[in-house]
Amino acid sequence: MVLDIFVVDAFTRHQFKGNSAAVIPIDDWLEPSLMQNIAAENNLSETAFIKKQAENCYEIRWFSPLTEIDFCGHATLASAHIIFNHLAVQGEIEFITQEVGSLWVNQLTDGRVEMSFPNQEPEVVDDIPSELLEGLSFQPVQVLKNRQAYFAVMQSEEDVHNVEYQSELLKQLAPLDVVVTSPSFHTDSKTEYDFISRYFWPANGGDEDPVTGSIHSGLAPYWAKQFDKSELVAYQASSRGGILYCHVKEERVLVSGYGTLYLQGQVFV
Repeated sequence: MVLDIFVVDAFTRHQFKGNSAAVIPIDDWLEPSLMQNIAAENNLSETAFIKKQAENCYEIRWFSPLTEIDFCGHATLASAHIIFNHLAVQGEIEFITQEVGSLWVNQLTDGRVEMSFPNQEPEVVDDIPSELLEGLSFQPVQVLKNRQAYFAVMQSEEDVHNVEYQSELLKQLAPLDVVVTSPSFHTDSKTEYDFISRYFWPANGGDEDPVTGSIHSGLAPYWAKQFDKSELVAYQASSRGGILYCHVKEERVLVSGYGTLYLQGQVFV
């Protein structure tokens, strides 16, 4: 069996930045074990498999090197980038997922891919797990949680940049991951970031995810309330880094960013 494969750097205009995702278009679903093996062999944070269901409508599944993931933003952006720019599809795309319903995606006039996610605003946690507090080198000023992760709100941008984590402790929070975040007023290339974050997911994919689109469906609603504004620019402060543009609505969060093709080839299985 020969499968086409693309690798896209998501949430960046530059190769070797943002978060890499593999995209594999298929005609029929493969066995889950085979998809998992392909994802492990790719050894990227995510491999997305997309299956066309109807005009401008695709089913999508995401696999980390360790397990199938129920919601992934950067691999959705990567998939849409390939559909728009290499499969010659125009207009709005609907991605059908198994766990988070339909995701609607458009390509903006400036080339950004805009994704419509469910609003997953986190709620304050009163009983904070000791594994979270002991697993981070800085203590958060507040902890929240949604269906995906614990949100550790830090005192400063410096704390987010400098925080160290103990994977074995954070792994015990499974199935939830951990995101650390704070306000930001950093200016880079005339872009002011409203908030920054880093994302740790040792239980589900690896130690630190370079850029995590899905978690911004929770981060953006939280910070929108803190800043009393619905449009925000976010920076994920990993070693690769990525910029995300967020627009918070009542039930949806629009997250957009750029994609850059790195690789196009074939998989032989």
